[in-house]
Amino acid sequence: MNTTSASTDAPVGGSWEELVTVALLGTERRTPPGQRPGQQAPVALLDAAAVETVRRRAGIRPARAAARPEPAAPDPRTTLPPAAARRLATLLADRPGTGGGRRGAAPDLMELLPQWLSLANARGFAAPPQTLPALLDAARGRTDLRPAALTFAGPRALWLARLNPEWRFALRASPGGGAALPDPEEAGHVQQLWQEGLFAERVALLAAVRAKDPSAARELLVATWTTERAEDRLMFLDSLRSGLCAEDEPFLERALADRSRNVRATAAELLSALPGSALAARMAARAVSCVAVDRTRPAPVIVVEAPHECDASMERDGVVPKPPAGRGERSWWLGQLVEAASLGTWRERLGGRSPEEMVALPVADGWQAELHAAWCRAAVRQRDPGWSRALLGTPSAPEAGGPGAVSLAERAKLLATLGAGERAEWVAGFIGTHGLSEAFQLLGVCAVPWAGSLGRAVVDALDIARDAGNYPWSFSGVMGLAERCLDPAEAARLDGLTSVPDESENAVPGAGGYWAEAFQRLVTTLRLRATMSAELTTP
Repeated sequence: MNTTSASTDAPVGGSWEELVTVALLGTERRTPPGQRPGQQAPVALLDAAAVETVRRRAGIRPARAAARPEPAAPDPRTTLPPAAARRLATLLADRPGTGGGRRGAAPDLMELLPQWLSLANARGFAAPPQTLPALLDAARGRTDLRPAALTFAGPRALWLARLNPEWRFALRASPGGGAALPDPEEAGHVQQLWQEGLFAERVALLAAVRAKDPSAARELLVATWTTERAEDRLMFLDSLRSGLCAEDEPFLERALADRSRNVRATAAELLSALPGSALAARMAARAVSCVAVDRTRPAPVIVVEAPHECDASMERDGVVPKPPAGRGERSWWLGQLVEAASLGTWRERLGGRSPEEMVALPVADGWQAELHAAWCRAAVRQRDPGWSRALLGTPSAPEAGGPGAVSLAERAKLLATLGAGERAEWVAGFIGTHGLSEAFQLLGVCAVPWAGSLGRAVVDALDIARDAGNYPWSFSGVMGLAERCLDPAEAARLDGLTSVPDESENAVPGAGGYWAEAFQRLVTTLRLRATMSAELTTP
């Protein structure tokens, strides 16, 4: 071999930085290093880059291959039926950013995904491994989807999340960051993890123990309470909401003297949710000293004398002394006292009257709104359906929210204390009298699928709005709820509404076509939901 010739023909490369500069500027503006006479400049640049690439790679020593990751934990749940697996792939393909979305009368598939996941979880199915990346991507973009999606994805999702930084949210959302928790009955392991574990692991452990043995969880918390950080104490204390009972009272009473104002406030709130607690009794004593029935008038009237100061004992029991902007001090203090007092206190104080009779009494000097609003908050906190019914009033009343509910949000909270059937009947009556314009928040607290009476009330109200020629897009929120919440069996009743109606003189131009399309989408979605449910049935 002629080594001289080979040496002469080999391109002479420049530094990597110089080659990059030539490539960026172009060979017409700068000559590549080592270009031979007669050689085209682009070819010379590529030859020089090839030589420099070999040199750079030759300087890297081979490394030992990384250890293979441990396999994912097995998922013992039932394999998803083939039709349901295909349906899941279709729902995931319609997520935002993939080119899908609502088109005319076609169902909004992404909005059906939460319901599909709920059904799959209720029936104990496992996610097909090939769908996990798309499922995790969907959950990454929608926080409301995460609990159901991660439950369905199972242990393989946590295994994948440790390998892909974009899916790390799954570790944060999983109890203990995806780590296996000891059985609450394994006292030694429980104590070790509580003493040595990471904060997320300890929070998850406390919740798991609390669900099985509330007293054991409280004892864990008592053992390390004085050494915990304030923000950690607040999170741990919040776990006592689950299974809150009278045995928690001594510990919560001690927490009223905590250094952290937020911890003290949370402890006071939890104690006031225990009607028999000493704090509830103290707050009741303060509240009843401010409220009484004046029997000297021709008809009984409630009179109010709000507190004139917020003393140290009130602050210790959770009363916040400084009111928000625009709020008077005395009304602010009164509301907190009444809210924290046991509702059973008022029967004796106000002459043995029922909640309905007490709410019906007039209140002197403009204190009615403040007193009734505080009773509303107390009914929600203490989960008292009797008081909630009284404060809601009848759904057909002129002020349909009742005397104590001053906003739709408060009505919704009161409704949430009632049973599912009673809740649906009340909202159906509200819609029958007042229509759908104010019903959206109330519908949100009703059990899914909607009860028959509620579903019929919604459909009838939509039909009335359609016949009146109203703006169909004003009801788009209710339509979206109906697609997800109506019983699929209602689809047959809706077929007659899918045609374009004759437009009246006062109708919005083109409204009939929009209404027809909206009802077509509703019927199509309901039938798709029925099919989805059938597919999620084990053969």
